[in-house]
Amino acid sequence: MEKAKVFFTKEITPESLIKIYDALGVTLDGNIGVKVSTGEKGSKGYLKSDLIGPLVKKLNGTIIECNTAYNGERNTKEDHLKVAEEHGFTSYAYVDIMDGDGEFKIPVHNGKHLEYDIIGENFKNYDSILNLAHGKGHAMGGFGANLKNQSIGIASRNGKAYIHSCGQTEDPNKCWSCKYEQKDFIESMAEAAKAVSDYLAENHKKIVYITVANALSVDCDCDANQKDPVMKDIGIFASTDPVANDQAFLDAIWNSNDPGKEEMIKRVERQEGRHITEYAESIGLGTTNYELITL
Repeated sequence: MEKAKVFFTKEITPESLIKIYDALGVTLDGNIGVKVSTGEKGSKGYLKSDLIGPLVKKLNGTIIECNTAYNGERNTKEDHLKVAEEHGFTSYAYVDIMDGDGEFKIPVHNGKHLEYDIIGENFKNYDSILNLAHGKGHAMGGFGANLKNQSIGIASRNGKAYIHSCGQTEDPNKCWSCKYEQKDFIESMAEAAKAVSDYLAENHKKIVYITVANALSVDCDCDANQKDPVMKDIGIFASTDPVANDQAFLDAIWNSNDPGKEEMIKRVERQEGRHITEYAESIGLGTTNYELITL
């Protein structure tokens, strides 16, 4: 398979974020949804308004999110919007909690674990998507970047339960007691991300991928008690291929000279996190073979 292009800049500024988006050479048009994590109340690492606001405004984009499967401050539309406001997202864009108005199923083709994915009803309303992820560790997935942002992130509350239980239940109250192998959960996330990618392609909609690797905690922004960063900021990655973009982010951690990388690697390996890119590649979502183009 031909190498995917992954653009990279060490500079993490609003200007460099716009520059790396422009470098992709894809014009997102129509009604543009910008998928970010709004961050659980109490977390610190979510992407801040002063950094991403200018790009979102340039695109005239809507911040899109879905409710959480766990019982926190973002598991209902009303509460979720309050947190989004507290975290500054409503100051520069409209925020759409997509499953606040229902959900719908999209097929998973040739999945080992999932028959379908359940995503927020309002996802139908967008012509183009910017998957704008914050790269960090994750207690359950090992790490989170574009693939997680597209699977768990775009899934509705019930859809998240279905992915977390590897297809055993859609009930958020039951999913946490389901037994499964860790690798099956990682593969379920990849299958859900592929379902979203297929849905967009079948409906002639565009998507591009950007990961901002800053505030690198071993914990996700969904963790109200998120630990402080363990590594220095790395930079911004952008691609039209989510597998390549996640792989480049992982490789940057592994190849870093930062001693804090040991903690991050330990977290990723504990949860078999690296398996997501190889499995996503095996089901045709993208390639782990990339060319890094530094801006």
